[in-house]
Amino acid sequence: MAAQSGRRSEREIRGAQRGCVLIPGYNEAGRIGAVARRVLEFLPDVVVVDDGSADATADEARAAGVAVLRHEVNQGKGAALATGFAYARAKGFAWVITLDADGQHDPADIPRFVEAYVRTGIPVLVGNRMGDTATMPRIRRWTNTYMSNLLSREMGQYVPDTQCGYRLYRIDVLPFLESHSTRFAAESESLLNVAARGLTIGPVPISVIYLEGRESHIHPFRDTIRFFSMLSDYRRRHRHPSDE
Repeated sequence: MAAQSGRRSEREIRGAQRGCVLIPGYNEAGRIGAVARRVLEFLPDVVVVDDGSADATADEARAAGVAVLRHEVNQGKGAALATGFAYARAKGFAWVITLDADGQHDPADIPRFVEAYVRTGIPVLVGNRMGDTATMPRIRRWTNTYMSNLLSREMGQYVPDTQCGYRLYRIDVLPFLESHSTRFAAESESLLNVAARGLTIGPVPISVIYLEGRESHIHPFRDTIRFFSMLSDYRRRHRHPSDE
């Protein structure tokens, strides 16, 4: 009994682990500084990946006191995340939280992800906005519901908000996130890759924030086409010979 009492539980080990926050951003001057400073209130290790912005995104992030990685040309959100993931692995973090740079993800929800990870050990946690959709634009609500149901069937496990980029990944999962997509469809493809390896994906309830007059980087028609193109390509590449 004495030997056992000196051992740390898995939960205690997870609680002692060090993680970072990754913020991909493109032309977010005027917003990124405030977002970065707010994130620093909850975690000390923050990195912004400036994806080829033509404005002062990188300068504002540095002034806020966070690490900055920069793409010289815009490559898309998926590529920015990949750059940040490589940084997190190189720095030896145990997990990474991703959130958007435009203020639509509330940094105050960071403790929810950390608490859920420490309590459950689930390797991938995805923010869930679908519990309170009153302020969500109708087209976004319909799109999220449809795509989440479609991806959930494909993955064999239910994830209520697969389109949410507010996530926590355990560091050993990051190599599985590599995708053929470089833009917004990459986040959906990463979940398919994780599920294909039998890993559990859990939801974390988060705040729903939509900013008046703020144009989204997501283009409903173009990115929907990219989503279905990604899904078709994924199915083709993972088709079992017996299916042919």
